[in-house]
Amino acid sequence: MADDGAAFSDRLLDDGAAIWAAQKDHPFVRELAAGTLDEAAFRHWVTQDYRYLLDYARVFAIAGTKAADEDRMRRLLDVAHTVVDYEMDLHREFAEDYGLAPADLESTEKAPTCVAYTNFLLRTAHEGSFPEVAAAIYPCGQGYLDVAEHMADLADEEHRYTPFIEKYTSDAFRESVSWMRELVDRCAEANPGEREAMREAFLTSARLEHRFWEMAYTRESWEVSA
Repeated sequence: MADDGAAFSDRLLDDGAAIWAAQKDHPFVRELAAGTLDEAAFRHWVTQDYRYLLDYARVFAIAGTKAADEDRMRRLLDVAHTVVDYEMDLHREFAEDYGLAPADLESTEKAPTCVAYTNFLLRTAHEGSFPEVAAAIYPCGQGYLDVAEHMADLADEEHRYTPFIEKYTSDAFRESVSWMRELVDRCAEANPGEREAMREAFLTSARLEHRFWEMAYTRESWEVSA
């Protein structure tokens, strides 16, 4: 990947442009923006994302142990704590609005795509370099912000899914994504030899982000249950 002077995070987003376009055009995204998304699909997203976030928090915690400086370690561990303390409560609130109890979330079996995504992130966290981990977690934050902004542009009026859009376009979420972007750029600048591995980690997570919308929309499950 040639150095053209652009921020590395911007170059990653350029490389993933087709994936971003596919996310924004996915029927889950378009129908959620319009307020017409089938509640069953949204409930599937809530339950699967709840299980995803537990592992996402673990990835940040593992990344914190790999951080070379105290400030970076503190921020990564703070994010892990925020996911467990705030994001999980938010999902429980979403779930309650759609007739799901905390026990329903906790007992949900991960769908194949959720298994693939969380396994990839955890393997990267355990086995990959710190720059790879930074690149692997970036698509979730930037993707949700960009998709939610797109939803906000598409939405004509407030509806039952407006809280979802508002959460992922909030100032707090924007600040978190900005920090993740800066982390990717700092890692790429300090570790130029890691850039191709970062790119591969980023694109894999981005592809799995797109598949997550599809998983929720089709209510993906295992064809054969144990």
